[in-house]
Amino acid sequence: MPIQQALAVASSSSATVPLPGSGDTLRRWRFLAASAAEDLTTARILEAHLDAVAILAEAGQALPPGSTWGVFAAESGTVRLDARTAAGRWVLEGTKPWCSLAGDLSHALVTAHTPSGRRLFAVDLAAGRESGAVEVEAGAWHSRGLVEVPSGPVHLHCAPAEPVGEAGWYLRRPGFAHGGIGVAACWFGGAVGVARALRHGTRDDQLARYHRGIVDLRLRNARLALEAAAVDVDAGRATGRAGEVLAARTRAIVAEAAEDVLRTVGHALGPAPLTFDAAHAARVADLTVYLRQDHAERDVAALGEMLEEPDEEPGETADQETEEGTAWPS
Repeated sequence: MPIQQALAVASSSSATVPLPGSGDTLRRWRFLAASAAEDLTTARILEAHLDAVAILAEAGQALPPGSTWGVFAAESGTVRLDARTAAGRWVLEGTKPWCSLAGDLSHALVTAHTPSGRRLFAVDLAAGRESGAVEVEAGAWHSRGLVEVPSGPVHLHCAPAEPVGEAGWYLRRPGFAHGGIGVAACWFGGAVGVARALRHGTRDDQLARYHRGIVDLRLRNARLALEAAAVDVDAGRATGRAGEVLAARTRAIVAEAAEDVLRTVGHALGPAPLTFDAAHAARVADLTVYLRQDHAERDVAALGEMLEEPDEEPGETADQETEEGTAWPS
């Protein structure tokens, strides 16, 4: 889907896709997964925009009509973005890394350093680009996956900004964990899209059946993890440390499943679809890049550290019921 069309879909979905914890969280994640199964570029845009919508709702702030949003919260050891007050208002000064589609979005939620700690701010990117307060660094994105979603650095020069929550609120709020699981829903959908190539495999022997069986098991495990997480989110059990543990577990389960799907489909089909099927090759490249939002062993180690808390037990979860039947996305 062309970028401008995807942005229009994102804007129109603001009021129709359920918020996390609204009682219909699974429908939200199914929407993201179904979008990712068709086109990970579109899903990447939708996920970030809908996460921003949820953050603003959590902060009790209104969404400007027709706006499109990103969330720029990554940090780097080589660049820094600071927030300060000038003439009675907040401005941002410095460089922010990993700013997806900063040249196309109308707005973004951006984290910056303040004397009281990291704080979230809303920035009018369109106005900033026009005035020169927001400078998108061109030519930095060399990725072969998510090619149409450049995520290079942005330089801000006294860019006007509006605070969203107090210092530290962005990371402490329950929605931080919920948004992280939304990303995993996109990984799951992307893996479903890659796995569909097995339908057209030329071989039908025992090894081919094994590959199909393994992919089915991995995708089912990921789906059940997402469904169980949605139950916990809607029941109010995914707040504080419980929310952090739930997000870490769910993301790790889904990421591992998606990586297994990439490997298994590659083993099953060989080089032909990667070299002669443009759509499949793009799905593989897109998912490979998107999955690197997961920090792999470091995230699992962080989960292990959480489980050192005296009230946490490995594998412990609340009693849950999950929907059986449709292996979404359809």
